[in-house]
Amino acid sequence: MQPELIADYQCKVGEGPMWHPLEKCVYWVDIPTGRMFRYDPATQDHRLFFEGPHIGGFTVQADGALLLFLEKGAIAILRNGALQYILDEIPAERETRFNDVIADPAGRVFCGTMPAPDHPSSLYRLDTDGSIRQVLGDIGISNGMGFTPDEKQMYYTDSPTHNIYLFDYEAKTGELSNQRVFVSTGDNDGIPDGMTVDAEGFVWSARWDGSSLVRYAPDGSQDRRVWFPARKVSSVVFGGEDMTDMYVTTAGGEDKDGEGPGAGGLYRINLGIKGRPEYLSRVRI
Repeated sequence: MQPELIADYQCKVGEGPMWHPLEKCVYWVDIPTGRMFRYDPATQDHRLFFEGPHIGGFTVQADGALLLFLEKGAIAILRNGALQYILDEIPAERETRFNDVIADPAGRVFCGTMPAPDHPSSLYRLDTDGSIRQVLGDIGISNGMGFTPDEKQMYYTDSPTHNIYLFDYEAKTGELSNQRVFVSTGDNDGIPDGMTVDAEGFVWSARWDGSSLVRYAPDGSQDRRVWFPARKVSSVVFGGEDMTDMYVTTAGGEDKDGEGPGAGGLYRINLGIKGRPEYLSRVRI
């Protein structure tokens, strides 16, 4: 099956697709323009949903609201079209923004940043009580994350190193330990970006400048590759009634015409492989 172009809003950096399990819709963002979009597969309607500050990533809260991770390290709840800030900024991140984020099984959120002019990027953990702490530093670009089906390990992507790491993960505390390389993608295979984990425990890694999604077995061996017409494939999430639809974001950058057909659009592909629902965040406001 070939990827199907669902919606093309000419995103400079289309990112962060998220299936909303309560609404049965998919949301995604264009980071530099602060736009968020929504697609309803039941009606095939897609539209601009929200426009505001730069949104690096977001999660779905247990009550259905969206938890947005923004520029300057700010965090806000989006509910009924209105933003309610729970953190105005992280002083160390004033010159940068959040990037990929993921809710964990307990409802905490691991939230990475882009590098700032004077320091590398970081990975933070937002706990359910609203407190936040740095858990990793000295990172190139904090990117895609995912959990193993047994919830005992977490994958983490540092894009410029071309590495996807694996950590031991303690669900009771949210602590990460025992960092090791799961996959090193090499310098000539695009840049590993967003990712997700399917129901069989296989990892799907998007390839920025690599025109593809790559599926890895739990032992790190490559299982398959799915090609896209757009060069900058940025992230992927499973959705749909049976969790076999894969929604894939791409980027058009400043040269949409030069980045391949449909660059900046949202794609869908169904390979008959079942995904796992992403965890809901449960941060108390």
